[in-house]
Amino acid sequence: MRSLLVSALVAASLTVGGCGLRPLYANGSKGAVAQILADVDVAPIEGHGGWLVRNALRDRLQATQGGEGAGKRLRLDVRLEDSITGFGVRADDTVTRERRTLRARYQLVDAATGQVMLDATAFSDAGIDVVGSEYATIAAESTALERLSSAVADQIVARLAVFANRGGGQEPAGAAPAPAGQ
Repeated sequence: MRSLLVSALVAASLTVGGCGLRPLYANGSKGAVAQILADVDVAPIEGHGGWLVRNALRDRLQATQGGEGAGKRLRLDVRLEDSITGFGVRADDTVTRERRTLRARYQLVDAATGQVMLDATAFSDAGIDVVGSEYATIAAESTALERLSSAVADQIVARLAVFANRGGGQEPAGAAPAPAGQ
């Protein structure tokens, strides 16, 4: 019985290899995805939520850059929409629950030409209990914004990686790379 199970697993693994799946971050920091992500610089984003999202993006992108800082060939422009909506209203019109939503529209732009290479959106939302203490509610809203910023940054980096994996962000054939000092 055990040898039959092992044989079935070996046969299944051989068929999976032929399906065309390949690792997104193949070849580590030398791979195509990591090389393109290393060329991305995150433009400043307005507001406190923007500061959180930009830091989260830079943390994630810096991991692909070997801690050397952002590249300059591609620029990521992000515009945020942060909203808090009250629901769960009591008979005395007090709100008992809130939903905080963070939406980001982002564009990957070729810094040299200004051409938009990718235009997409990301969003996340979180529920917040409104309690008797105003301080506790404000702290919960702030914590939710921090979590949402992280989730939106994860979505953006994942989408950039898929874009890069599909051949986006490559320099045109025959184009000479920019000199290192520029």
